[in-house]
Amino acid sequence: MRRALLWVMAGLLTASVTALASAPAAWLVPLIDRQTGGRFSMADVQGSLWRGSAIIGAAAARDEPLAPLLPGRCAWQISPMVLLGRLDIQFENPSVTPQAITIRGDWSRWEIGPGSFSLPADGLSALGAPLNTIQPAGTLRASWPLLQVVREGRDVKVTGKLQIDLTQMVSALSPVKPLGAYRLHIDFRGDSSKLDLQSLSGPLLLTGRGEIVRGALRFSGQASAQEGEENRLAALMNLLGQRRQVGNQNIVALEFQ
Repeated sequence: MRRALLWVMAGLLTASVTALASAPAAWLVPLIDRQTGGRFSMADVQGSLWRGSAIIGAAAARDEPLAPLLPGRCAWQISPMVLLGRLDIQFENPSVTPQAITIRGDWSRWEIGPGSFSLPADGLSALGAPLNTIQPAGTLRASWPLLQVVREGRDVKVTGKLQIDLTQMVSALSPVKPLGAYRLHIDFRGDSSKLDLQSLSGPLLLTGRGEIVRGALRFSGQASAQEGEENRLAALMNLLGQRRQVGNQNIVALEFQ
């Protein structure tokens, strides 16, 4: 009886390993849908759970149609060591990243290796308001030296620095092209983050600082026009928010609480 039970257990273990080894990449779709509330998902999924590729999409709100978030296909490789609690994952997308992005660690703590990606900024409209109203276009480039992520229960804490450069930016709401170039620094400090926005060039100038604490954004900044560009940017400035007079300058306050 004991020998028969051992054979049954060995058979079940072999069947489980075989099933996992040949698991289709499509198994990831309901997992991502559930974890992101339907805001992000994958389409045209190919390959296996361990080595596959897909098109990444995003929806402006739950139950709305997905739109491509990244150009090209995203490919991944996952080491089977994940079954023993060790993460070793590589993401590649030649249309976006100059080199593979690596994630290594365990189930509760991992590191995202140094990397960068560059993509058209028009994909930001898929993230919803207010970006789907502004309809930005241009180039977005993000880079980081090393990001450390720790999961504690339902909380996820990130430590590290991220720089986002937006260049040759335009908006469907304004005939002025380009509007300018901007840089956003994000300093992740565990369960909070500091934000610093600055303009690299105009004619639309944006500055501000803020923080994200447990998912809640607080940001205080301003939008203004370079000297001599006030009339050309008047329509867009009126759409951005309430005008205020600061000294001799006419600005629009950008407040998010």
